[in-house]
Amino acid sequence: MDKDLMDLKKIIEDNGYKFTKQKKSILETLIKSDIHLSAEEIYVIVKINSVGLATVYRTLKILKELNIIKEININGTNYYEMKIFSKKPLHIHFKCIECNSIIDIDDKSLILDYLKLNYKTEKEKDIIVFDADIMLIGLCNKCREDKNVKTD
Repeated sequence: MDKDLMDLKKIIEDNGYKFTKQKKSILETLIKSDIHLSAEEIYVIVKINSVGLATVYRTLKILKELNIIKEININGTNYYEMKIFSKKPLHIHFKCIECNSIIDIDDKSLILDYLKLNYKTEKEKDIIVFDADIMLIGLCNKCREDKNVKTD
């Protein structure tokens, strides 16, 4: 088992849960994925390892509570991505209203602006920001071209 999975196993067990082969299979799926996955999409991948849909939902709930994964709700569907050990720990999401794709925006200058916004908000409102979700909504390149929508 690689180091990331060993660390996740420790977090799960330290919080009173068993690290089952089902949890391992779901975590491996999320770690390997370069797209956001719904519970049903995860299930399609892990069912060959004898993981049921109810187990997927229960495991995702636990992983979310432990801040191992992040849940993104779009039009009533929840999508999941790794929060711990993510290759893109801080990024902005873009949702295309036409094709429903979710695109990660991880441009360094935008992330710096994002961090400045968090810092300014904390100072001006005397609060502490632990996490933030920014979802931009519009048309992706492909759908914009298909609809022949011009930008300035």
